[in-house]
Amino acid sequence: MASASLLTPPPVPVELYVTNREKLLKSSRQHLADSARPLKGIVLLQGGDERTRYDTDHLELFRQESYFAYLFGVIEPGFFGAIDIASGKSILFAPKLPSDYAVWSGEIKPLSYFKEKYAVSMAYYTDEIAAILHEQYQELEKPLLFLLRGLNTDSNNFSVPANFEGIDTFEIDLNTLHPILTECRVVKSELELALIQFANDISSEAHVQVMKNIKAGMKEYQLESLFLHHTYMYGGCRHCSYTCICATGENSAVLHYGHAAAPNDRTLEDGDMALFDMGAEYQFYASDITCSFPVNGKFTNDQSLIYNAVLKAHDSVISVMKPGINWVEMHKLAEKTILESLTEGSVLVGDVKDMIVEHLGAVFMPHGLGHFLGIDTHDPGGYLQGLERPKEPGLNSLRTVRNLKEGMVITVEPGCYFIDALLDPALENSKTSKFFNVKALNRFRGFGGVRIESDVLVTANGCRNMSNCPRETPEIEAVMAGGPWPIVKKSAAAE
Repeated sequence: MASASLLTPPPVPVELYVTNREKLLKSSRQHLADSARPLKGIVLLQGGDERTRYDTDHLELFRQESYFAYLFGVIEPGFFGAIDIASGKSILFAPKLPSDYAVWSGEIKPLSYFKEKYAVSMAYYTDEIAAILHEQYQELEKPLLFLLRGLNTDSNNFSVPANFEGIDTFEIDLNTLHPILTECRVVKSELELALIQFANDISSEAHVQVMKNIKAGMKEYQLESLFLHHTYMYGGCRHCSYTCICATGENSAVLHYGHAAAPNDRTLEDGDMALFDMGAEYQFYASDITCSFPVNGKFTNDQSLIYNAVLKAHDSVISVMKPGINWVEMHKLAEKTILESLTEGSVLVGDVKDMIVEHLGAVFMPHGLGHFLGIDTHDPGGYLQGLERPKEPGLNSLRTVRNLKEGMVITVEPGCYFIDALLDPALENSKTSKFFNVKALNRFRGFGGVRIESDVLVTANGCRNMSNCPRETPEIEAVMAGGPWPIVKKSAAAE
């Protein structure tokens, strides 16, 4: 079903991780200097470990812990990594593997292999951590370790600080590292952007393949399978950035459809809208793209109304994004644009300003407008220390409230959904029920929803959309009818 790709997976230069470590060093030294603290101490991170499926011996496919991946790029489990603040030297500590590893899992690499592969200053074994770190600061009885401990504001989980035998012989700082390292991840380097761009390119291409091959009678999981095949076959993307959302019909109103209890298993019907939220991960770096389109390749009037409302919001936000713009204001712009379109389409009645006062936008778009993207799909840093999450409906789902900065990558993903669990209370509430044209609204019961999502880089004077999928309704219909993408436009001379 999938055609060959024009893309080639790019190599990952080890300089990427060297640059990330240098960025952390610069930021850490600046913070210590500003705090009148000595420029001494060792940053120590613990990488991820392999896990088995419950009590079985089945090893789940390992994926490195993200902060560790950011600094060292290590793909293997069981490692620790250290960076000396004073000298800038970096150290990897590798697990000492049993001899039978060579029988079951392949060659046991020497320490020199990891030193060269990951461009670190030194490499030792994990059972040497305490001794080697004490050697770095022989003049101190208890050298200072900066460990990673902090809240992920998307998951409300805390990062787990490194732990090793002999840690009690060190002084521990659990507060300094996390905000500094998190902020390093917020603004991307050119080397990082190249990987995010490729993840977007291969994912965009895979979305187009899904558009070209979809038809009524298929299962949702068949389209998920096509996407995963294309990104792995042609992009080398063994990991997906998140669980694919392949929602059709009323399922497209389920914001996180595709989980174990809703496993992308509905049969597609003629007349359905499809909402496919899928993004490949390339060499740790994520993409996150959503395309919405009719299963049969032709928009009805009602489908066009909702789709174009969301597209107008998507495009309006991107058209004004630039450094200094506040993300809360972008969310409000998207909400306002969707409410205006629904009013123009006679689904809603009344003054849009009054609708905004009553938070009607959150009935149709209960999620936030977007999130940071990088090594994680929901990359950290959305809430700096001191920033509070808004309490108003809709705004309380925002994953960041920050002003945009050059080098940020953030998703723009407005949506419009017809969710009974939100519509019914709004219809029963006298403050909001007056805005509904109930007869028109009832046409959309069971419609599902539309989301359009692109990954956007904030540039010096504006922004750049890193995703490249058909968005305008004529473009989508042309591609689904077998036309090329990108669409080749005839020159004036040819005409």
